[in-house]
Amino acid sequence: MANPITATTAPPAAQSGWTPLRVTVVAFCFLLNMLDGADISIMSLIAPTLAKDWAVSPQSLGVIFSASLAGMGVGCLLVAPQADRLGRRILILASLAVIAITMIASGFATNITQLIVARFIIGIGVGTIGVSMTAMTADFAPAKYASSAVGFVQAGWPIGAVITAFVAAETIPHYGWKTLLIGIGVFSIVLFMGVLALLPESPTFLINRQPKGAMDKLNKIYPRLGLAQLKIMPAPAEDGEKFSIAVLFRDGRARNTICLWLAVTLGFFAFYFVNSWIPKLASQAGLPTAQAIYAGAANNAGAAIGTLLIGWLSVRYAVGRVVPIFFAFGIVAMLVFGGVKLELAATLLTVGLVGVFINGGFNGFWALGAALYPAEIRSTGIGWAFGVGRVGAVLGPLVGGFLVGANLPISAIFAIFTLPVIASALLCLAVKPEVQAQ
Repeated sequence: MANPITATTAPPAAQSGWTPLRVTVVAFCFLLNMLDGADISIMSLIAPTLAKDWAVSPQSLGVIFSASLAGMGVGCLLVAPQADRLGRRILILASLAVIAITMIASGFATNITQLIVARFIIGIGVGTIGVSMTAMTADFAPAKYASSAVGFVQAGWPIGAVITAFVAAETIPHYGWKTLLIGIGVFSIVLFMGVLALLPESPTFLINRQPKGAMDKLNKIYPRLGLAQLKIMPAPAEDGEKFSIAVLFRDGRARNTICLWLAVTLGFFAFYFVNSWIPKLASQAGLPTAQAIYAGAANNAGAAIGTLLIGWLSVRYAVGRVVPIFFAFGIVAMLVFGGVKLELAATLLTVGLVGVFINGGFNGFWALGAALYPAEIRSTGIGWAFGVGRVGAVLGPLVGGFLVGANLPISAIFAIFTLPVIASALLCLAVKPEVQAQ
């Protein structure tokens, strides 16, 4: 099946081919997602050292993991949809500022409570950026490549996590875990300056909301997109309820919206258990701390490969059909990792395959969400799907923490977490993107 984001449903700016500006926007969104990957994965990487330094129990680690995920839910549900009202660019800049300040502050935390609060605030910024840059990517990418561009951008998350893992393995033994938090805060400042200088506002937003000076801004952006300058301002999409959650259930969208919400929730449940607990479980299984961190890196390296692969496949096939196939292979990899005693190389390979098929497969939901909703409500649609889904993201690490704390065998824990993956795959098959393209 062809890519469901077609020329008839794409925003006006997507009706041409690749240009330097389009590439620049997608590249910056990729870097933003790398930052998100570093922001969220850092806690799982420092968890073994943090647990020793502060005598933190598995249950408390689960709360720390979930704090940022709860914040991401707030960001997706309450803040990110404002991108359809205020603009993608302004929300990205505001989120980067919040992340930079709070990440640096978390490097000076002296107790668990301070760290939990900081992680929650960081999560709000990460959730907002995730939705805003996904909508920005879909707005700027040529229509034919919209799904693959969204998939490519999502690969920034695991690549950022991989780089962070290698830096963590070299940094923590010499400089401690707090240095990493401060370093990510500094990187956020650098990205803020880059976005401020180089990232324009979305033409879709400028047309639909028509803020002051919108015509002039569009005529500066359009030639850089390979489009002719405008002589008259295009009519905006119909106003009224388009920014309300109700619009996600109108015009035949109800079934797709409900299935997507449930699929993302259950996918998040397994996704964040895997991302949060693999380094700690690898350490608990007997790997030295550095090798346990490399297990986390292998998982995220696999996720990067899987995300790029699913983005490539989404150009040729319906992404809603590819995700369940990925999940099927991911379930096998999870059961092998949890139930089979392996040598180090085989362990890292298996963890990498979990990343390819579970993490990479899950990232296909971003492209699916972008395909389901028209441009004028895309941030609202994606924001609500991934905001509601954060319930699973919060519960996954928490449930994992209680299962680990209850001393269940690793094989049993991973078997339990295959169940939501199966359910998510079935729900994904129930989504019909072609309904939205009518």
